[in-house]
Amino acid sequence: MNPTARWHSIPELVSSAATRFGDAEAVVDGATRLTFAQLADQVRRTAGAFAATGVGPGDRVGLWAPNSAEWIVAAFGLLTAGGVLVPVNTRFHDEEAHDIVVRSGAKALLVQNGFLDREFTGPPGVPVIDLTTDGFLGSGEPLEREVGEDDLADIIFTSGTTGRPKGVMTTHGQTLRLYTEWCDLARLRTGDRYLIVNPFFHIFGYKAGLVASMIQGATVLPLAVFDVERVLELVEKERVTVLPGPPTLYHSLLAAAGGRDLSSLRVAVTGSADIPVELVRRITAELPFRHLMTGYGLTEAGTVTASRPGDPYEAVATTVGRPCEGFEIRIADDTEILVRGYGVMRGYLDDPAATAEAIDADGWLHTGDLGELDDEGRLRIVGRTKDMFIVGGFNAYPAEIEGFLLKHPAVAQAAVIGVSDARLGQVGKAFVVPRAEVSEGELIAWARERMAGFKVPRQVEFRTELPVNATGKVMKDQLS
Repeated sequence: MNPTARWHSIPELVSSAATRFGDAEAVVDGATRLTFAQLADQVRRTAGAFAATGVGPGDRVGLWAPNSAEWIVAAFGLLTAGGVLVPVNTRFHDEEAHDIVVRSGAKALLVQNGFLDREFTGPPGVPVIDLTTDGFLGSGEPLEREVGEDDLADIIFTSGTTGRPKGVMTTHGQTLRLYTEWCDLARLRTGDRYLIVNPFFHIFGYKAGLVASMIQGATVLPLAVFDVERVLELVEKERVTVLPGPPTLYHSLLAAAGGRDLSSLRVAVTGSADIPVELVRRITAELPFRHLMTGYGLTEAGTVTASRPGDPYEAVATTVGRPCEGFEIRIADDTEILVRGYGVMRGYLDDPAATAEAIDADGWLHTGDLGELDDEGRLRIVGRTKDMFIVGGFNAYPAEIEGFLLKHPAVAQAAVIGVSDARLGQVGKAFVVPRAEVSEGELIAWARERMAGFKVPRQVEFRTELPVNATGKVMKDQLS
């Protein structure tokens, strides 16, 4: 067993939570309230339902649904059946989701009634199971299969610079060791009430949220769609103590919190964007939070660095903290951040070339981010080698967006860059050479029907040509 976690697998963790925390609330989702004992029972019965459909050890299953109690039961039930979880981004459109299901080799896809406003049939031979209307959850005979720490737990797809999503493979042991430490760094406690706004399809919501709550015995309150009024209502009504999220969440709270009783809030956790020093000060001075953690992570390695209790505002705002235990950070000659340690992924699914490009022979993961270390070993992010920008906490890759735009019959060439946005940090701007008449509004509307909202360019500028170098590559530094 790894040196910090007490469990070999996520199913063992969930089962032990029932023993450790029993009748304490594990999940509160509207009218649904499950104790840790009830959750474990539902998970075991759902594992039996998966087995009855033919899902066995190592089989992959997609889960395309918003944050909910059903998502939690389905995910943990799948893992308990020995399956491999493939979360699908709820912002994806059908074509994007179809690609993930096909390339993951998923044996089934679970969706949630009401989430999709149209019928999604899925690829041939892949059954689509509705979590709320097909009577699937908790319907099987109780089942617990032996799952080891080196077994694959999940494949989480992250878009790549080539525009082709890559599936990041991570084991049970890696997840348990890292997020056991995360609980200590974030000061998550038994009995905390954890409002999870971060989506479960992302490691922030799934691992730093659900798994961490099972480790520490915190109550999970899932929120399907962010709405600041709903957040404020739940904080008051349910006495929420832990509320992580991107910087935009705290901007919204500061703007709308007047007259509300938020005194229960204790822990804030953020990252994914540059954070103004003034925002860090306001989070702890104007809101009741007594601990704020910032950090740096990526799907390929999980949470790599984190701030520590007692770090000054300036350090929390301008750096992403020091390496977590078991991780090494090195700054390459070109200032790229290299990461090595137990949490680095097992590789990209069915893509040895991309894996070899990302992880060198000495085990260093080349992150594509540029950084520097201060005198106290804190990491500061200064830029990116990857052609990427971040929209409200979500990575957007220009190559992928350009690939979608080029499918429009009126688009001859397209180049996308990230531009500053007061609310989301950055948004996309497209430079398009048209082959036929098309307006900015028409092209943006067309894009919204085909790709996740955070990928859709907010602006389109038409050009007669794009600036290119001698090899024909678009010189994006000349676009603004």
